[in-house]
Amino acid sequence: MTIEQASDNGSLSPQNVPLGEGTPTKEELLLYYPAKFTWTQLKTFVNSGDLGLLKRDKKLQQRYMRWAGGIKEEYGSIANYLRNHRLQWGKLDSLSKLPSRLSPPVASTRNGGDPAEVVFLDSNLPQIPPGTTPYFTADIPTQLVSIIMNDWPYSVPASIEHYLIWTVLPILPHSLPPSIEPRLLQDGLWGFTGFTEDSPPPSPSLLPSYLPALSDWGITEASLIRSARGTDEEEAAVRDAGLEVHKFILATWGEREWETAWFVNPPRLQSVPALAHIHVFARHKTPEEASTWDVQTSR
Repeated sequence: MTIEQASDNGSLSPQNVPLGEGTPTKEELLLYYPAKFTWTQLKTFVNSGDLGLLKRDKKLQQRYMRWAGGIKEEYGSIANYLRNHRLQWGKLDSLSKLPSRLSPPVASTRNGGDPAEVVFLDSNLPQIPPGTTPYFTADIPTQLVSIIMNDWPYSVPASIEHYLIWTVLPILPHSLPPSIEPRLLQDGLWGFTGFTEDSPPPSPSLLPSYLPALSDWGITEASLIRSARGTDEEEAAVRDAGLEVHKFILATWGEREWETAWFVNPPRLQSVPALAHIHVFARHKTPEEASTWDVQTSR
């Protein structure tokens, strides 16, 4: 299934948008790799408990693998490429081919400090200031974060921007509550922001009706990898584990303007385990939706 794209895509054709190699442009994504999933389907996959349901277009994945092979030859690894070239700690993302409506694309004044004064280690990672909490928090020093567009986005509708929040620090503390540690390591973390009363995050119970959209990947209900619901105390502990990430998302993608679905892949799904990162699917709201938000939040 291919999802209908924005109405102005009629002007795109192979004649004016040649198919290239390397990281794709927005026009290439629209023309050659149209979205396989709706926004509602994506949110359902995020909320299903198995983040492995989130997929990149198969042809785009093949292009990525060709690009990754060249990058590994040049830099030795994808992690080295990110450290030595792609990530711009505490600064705006000036290297992406994909447009962003986030302004500014990094909350550069959140904790003060001039990104130009960042001290880098031999690893090309920024030095962690003394006294910094040893894991990701909502008030993480700006120079320890690089917010960029995902150069190889998952199959998302044209209205969805796929961001990555890269960080020097681990997302979770080294010590986790024993009752939820296995679950976090298998399932990861996720959350939603900017939804309204009449449009909450989709229930996982909707997943069976959306699984046909994943037939190209051979996904069935029997193949899902997810934990059973825990006790009320365990569910609260899982929510608490993602609270710092959630607060960071709220501070960066304001709920009046944005609706987001964010997630942190578990180790089994991480493509670059050497560097911690958070995925954000972000949809910029219409003026009418922003007005609805104002009405609902003023009650």
